[in-house]
Amino acid sequence: MAKDLKKLVIVESPAKARKIGGYLGDGFIVEASVGHIRDLPQRAADIPKEVKKLAWSKEGVDIENDFAPLYVINPDKKAKVAELKELMKNADEILLATDEDREGEAIAWHLVEVLQPKIPIKRMVFNEITEEAIKAAVENTRDLDYNLIDAQETRRVLDRLYGYRLSPVLWKKVMPRISAGRVQSVATRLIVEKERERMAFISSSWWDLNAKTELGFTARLLSVDGKKVASTSDFGADGAVKEKSLNDILLLDEKQATALTESLKNTPLTVKSMEESPRTERPKPPFTTSTMQQDAGSRLGWGAQITMRIAQRLYENGYITYMRTDSINLSDQAIKAARAAATALYGKDHVYETARLYQGKSKNAQEAHEAIRPAGDVFKTPGELAPELSRDEFALYDLIWKRTVASQMADAKKMQMRVDFDAKTADNKATIFRANGSVITFAGFLAAYDDIATDENKDEESEDRRLPAMSIGQSVKVDEYSCEGHDTKPPARYTEPTLVKKLEELGIGRPSTFASIIQTIQDRGYVYKRGRALVPTFLAFSVTGLLEMHFTKLVDYDFTASMEEDLDKIASGEAGRVDWLRDFYYGVDGQPGLNELSLDLGVIDARAT
Repeated sequence: MAKDLKKLVIVESPAKARKIGGYLGDGFIVEASVGHIRDLPQRAADIPKEVKKLAWSKEGVDIENDFAPLYVINPDKKAKVAELKELMKNADEILLATDEDREGEAIAWHLVEVLQPKIPIKRMVFNEITEEAIKAAVENTRDLDYNLIDAQETRRVLDRLYGYRLSPVLWKKVMPRISAGRVQSVATRLIVEKERERMAFISSSWWDLNAKTELGFTARLLSVDGKKVASTSDFGADGAVKEKSLNDILLLDEKQATALTESLKNTPLTVKSMEESPRTERPKPPFTTSTMQQDAGSRLGWGAQITMRIAQRLYENGYITYMRTDSINLSDQAIKAARAAATALYGKDHVYETARLYQGKSKNAQEAHEAIRPAGDVFKTPGELAPELSRDEFALYDLIWKRTVASQMADAKKMQMRVDFDAKTADNKATIFRANGSVITFAGFLAAYDDIATDENKDEESEDRRLPAMSIGQSVKVDEYSCEGHDTKPPARYTEPTLVKKLEELGIGRPSTFASIIQTIQDRGYVYKRGRALVPTFLAFSVTGLLEMHFTKLVDYDFTASMEEDLDKIASGEAGRVDWLRDFYYGVDGQPGLNELSLDLGVIDARAT
């Protein structure tokens, strides 16, 4: 009697396998590969005996043979390979359902290469793990995309050659067992450069005056006898007064500020002028991987790796769409769902008249997927899912839900107010004080956020507060004049969210790599955390200095970003893997390649960096 053959669906993770298996039912076997089943050799013991004596085997790349990679099955995956081969015996078709990106495409290809199936193979792709999306993916399979596979393989070979050629330089010239990497070295350089700026910073001091009024607001001294009093904006990044401001400002010291405070004692303020101007604030686009990491960092205090770990759980359990994306686009179905949720919860007047479409600003964005959003064609509110989610899962889902729904809502409207006051000192100096305020006149998309401060809980020093009704010429009693000293602050160190933002702005790295980059530079001893700040070590200064002096091109921001652009071209079929690797390795247009740059180690003196 013939066996009832089934379709074998292979995904990366056991969690995805369980969820998808529940949707597909009896006619399918769903199994996880648990990530990559083969890769370049990680250690000498992994290299097959038949190639071990070849000079290139240690690097795992046969440069003379069109940069052919040497792939070996990971030792801990041999049992998994055997299991998948056994499952194939009861299958009449294989559906490769790995993630829909370069890495996922490569995993799928490696499975085919290792399993060598004699039954039909299809590529099954989806952006969310819902019953509708999975069943649609089964009905709409495609072939493997070999351009994506080439792009992933190019990146893997590139990173292997970069690390294996530069790391030994660091072992010999700095210290053993440290490493260089195409993206990690550039990320480390950014952090070192920020620290250099801080070290070169020279702090400046200045004083200003405040007038606390009986009407409950505080006004700040703007000018004395027509000369503007120094404020933060008059100082440059180096801590000194900007050249253009040198002759135009009054730089008060403590003695002058104290004397001015005394001479204004018991003097009321007189309303000199009043201005009101409307302001419109638009919602931000839905989350990309980078903006999700930034928002989770600033609002929840999470590092990039924690954010991605929680997002992975939400995705694999069918709550959000795929979490590695640089797209800010939503599908028509998602736009409809977001607008429906906003209308139901906040009213039709809080929803934008038409579907909002966003244009990406990120350099080198691929935009292959949708933005990160709640899964399904009806978005479940955070409250509805609260019983099913852990505390961290709820916190991240809440951010994603709000950002997605808000992206289709109406603009918020505010009224900004500015009031200037006259006051004469005891020695007849003319001073002008200013108070600023604003009030939300229409919440719009802000209604989706719970953390909007109301007029009642605004800090009195904030500009986001309502000023009382006043009239020109009105006298306002001052309860207290006070003076306060300030020092210019050095540029803030990078935190995980701000480093991710900078890397994205420069076009360095990919959504899938930001978290691992930040973890790697900490694991390698180049960076450590002080609070949330990323602080470079002495080792980072030494290594960065050496790379800047002798491998300038390889740690150049534009060059590193251009490599990402070139990988995109390979992924789209506009460029070829071998030609690009040959140019990178041997050089092009008179520029030296990696091979020449890493040959003459004798001239490198780490003490000179």
